[in-house]
Amino acid sequence: QVQLVESGGGLVQAGGSLRLSCAASGRTFSAYGMGWFRQAPGKERTFVAGISGSGDRTYYADSVKGRFTISRDNAKNTVYLQMSSLKTVDTAVYYCAVSLRGVVATTTGLVRSWGQGTQVTVSS
Repeated sequence: QVQLVESGGGLVQAGGSLRLSCAASGRTFSAYGMGWFRQAPGKERTFVAGISGSGDRTYYADSVKGRFTISRDNAKNTVYLQMSSLKTVDTAVYYCAVSLRGVVATTTGLVRSWGQGTQVTVSS
């Protein structure tokens, strides 16, 4: 079972930046697509960004394109989400996710396992 540990969340003013990190256990990290999802209070968990196992393909929700960047370092078993030009609507708990084998999860149904989540709060 892959263990995921997120870090980097916090409180930031609108227009600011944060970088989230997700460290994964296991020796087959590069074999799996990874992603970030988020869930605001009272709302469903939704896709934010995804990256293939090798890092050559990335995917983004329309709401974050041009502002967020997903990347990974397979030598460190870590995936990152660089968030810039943050808006109050970006406030949510952000979850790291391992995709099912062979895909990059862009929906919750394609997620193999989840991290515990990290809170991101953007103030106006």
